[in-house]
Amino acid sequence: MDKILEVTDLITRFHTFDGVVHALSGVSFHLYRGETLGVVGESGSGKSVTMMSLLHLLAAPPARIEGGRALYFGDNGPLDLLGLDTAGISRIRGGRMGFIFQDALSALNPVMTVGRQISETLVEHLGMTTARAWNRSVQLLDYVGIPEPGKRAAAYPHQFSGGMRQRAMIALAIACQPRVIIADEPTTALDVTVQAQIIDLVLRLKSEMNMSVIWITHDLGVVAGIADRVMVMYAGTVVETAPVDDLFYRPAHPYTIKLLGALPKIGQAGNYRLESIDGTPPDLLEKPSHCQFVWRCDHAGDRCWQDIPQNREISPGHQAACFFPFTDKGVR
Repeated sequence: MDKILEVTDLITRFHTFDGVVHALSGVSFHLYRGETLGVVGESGSGKSVTMMSLLHLLAAPPARIEGGRALYFGDNGPLDLLGLDTAGISRIRGGRMGFIFQDALSALNPVMTVGRQISETLVEHLGMTTARAWNRSVQLLDYVGIPEPGKRAAAYPHQFSGGMRQRAMIALAIACQPRVIIADEPTTALDVTVQAQIIDLVLRLKSEMNMSVIWITHDLGVVAGIADRVMVMYAGTVVETAPVDDLFYRPAHPYTIKLLGALPKIGQAGNYRLESIDGTPPDLLEKPSHCQFVWRCDHAGDRCWQDIPQNREISPGHQAACFFPFTDKGVR
């Protein structure tokens, strides 16, 4: 499979009054054409910061990208997203790569109609006339399942329900038929019925438009149903990457094992206790000098306190960052 995105050793830090926050410490991953990559981990693990770094969406200061490379493989060859200036990344953002934000009400402009916001993207990236862009905006709202799209295009975001706002955000993200869509927890705060509708919508659009999708979520159940591969993040690092079936049936990293152990299992007979992860994530004001999961790990040894584990391959496409030997049931 051809790669459309390859990120290597991404380092992002926030320079605050309290000190330097080491938000990302050498994040590496790739995305294939036409695949869905699920990104999971606790709050603060660096999921959103990673993706926002790629598109220069972090406020600087305090954010600063201090290392790494992010190659986007377009029609004209590889392009390093991190090295682009403001004009260069603006051509990519919204054109070749779309972003579905977690809170559509905050992401959409409250003083502009939804149709006008979509139209602006079409005029900027595709050079459409204002009239043609407006007609296309109405078509896009209809495409993502918003009723009375002509009427809704003239409405403001606060006049939409939560589910409709998220659909409008999706219409905005796909307006220019991007190659990559980044969905940052797009079903948060929606009821389960609307969540299912949004997930089905994104998967349908992915198939029809031949897009690659990066889906950020806390919900491992969602990942199991939509992802081809899964990337697990912890404290600004990637601790495990695997095909979705491998991750659920043969998790390797102690953190992944704990996450899966915390999921209730439908149909399991008898009384059983869910796993818990004792302790809290590390203070990112301290530069990593050892395994970041060491305080909470049941398998921690002396080496874990002395060095940072690197990702190593367990099976084809399955990698984990841990010093301990791996077995079919995880670490030995």
